[in-house]
Amino acid sequence: MPPLAGPIAATRFAALTTRQVAIFRRCARGVLLCAALLLVAACAQAPVHNPLATWVPSPNFDVRRPVLIVLHFTHQHSVQQSLDTLRTSNSSGPVSAHYLIGADGHIYQLVADTRRAWHAGAGHWGTITDVNSASIGIELDNDGQTAFAPAQIDSLLRLLTDLTTRWHIPRTQVIGHEDMAPGRKDDPGPQFPWQQLADAGFGQWPRGVLVDPPPGFSPWLALRAVGYPLQDRAATVRAFHHHFRGTDGDQLDAEDLRILDALTR
Repeated sequence: MPPLAGPIAATRFAALTTRQVAIFRRCARGVLLCAALLLVAACAQAPVHNPLATWVPSPNFDVRRPVLIVLHFTHQHSVQQSLDTLRTSNSSGPVSAHYLIGADGHIYQLVADTRRAWHAGAGHWGTITDVNSASIGIELDNDGQTAFAPAQIDSLLRLLTDLTTRWHIPRTQVIGHEDMAPGRKDDPGPQFPWQQLADAGFGQWPRGVLVDPPPGFSPWLALRAVGYPLQDRAATVRAFHHHFRGTDGDQLDAEDLRILDALTR
């Protein structure tokens, strides 16, 4: 067949060239996008080298090892809403947790145990001042006003057993968000069954018969020894009451002193 000639051939050639150019441009954009994503991924995985030092890598290192578990309630309307929030942000900005447990007991994981999730925020527990860096955060699907579902607590106990075993976290190192940030947070709240967790071996709880503390006993030193911050003492007492007595109130009484004596004896 002879080659095309004349105006018709020129028109067809121009159209073919336009299509080829459009395809090439789409392919080029795709290649550039892939290259950019690969570069971002590589940067995210690459170690940070201090420009003040010569990089001489050593193979002797390990992953982040959490030493604390912080429990929260979601204070939202559904697991799906909580999953969406924990993958985006709330009114304070980006937020996440390592795990979310639904009222039906289903366990969701959102962040690897070895990664730093954004669940705790400002506050401290004992000498741990950057709680996010040292902890695993577990959210419970609960509005803060109703009792926690039995299936949910059963799953929580299974998860706590797994995490404390795998990461060698002391079983006493299970606290509430309010414990480390009294006045700023109130979760998991007075409805949470701390004694049930204690009966299973998790968290701190007074053991044996409660007796009056000895003369000179300081409840504030005891609260500090347990781990509580003391910047706002009234808020700390409310958090202590929520955890150990399931009540409100910001004044210590004789029973509080007996509990604190048992916790620190």
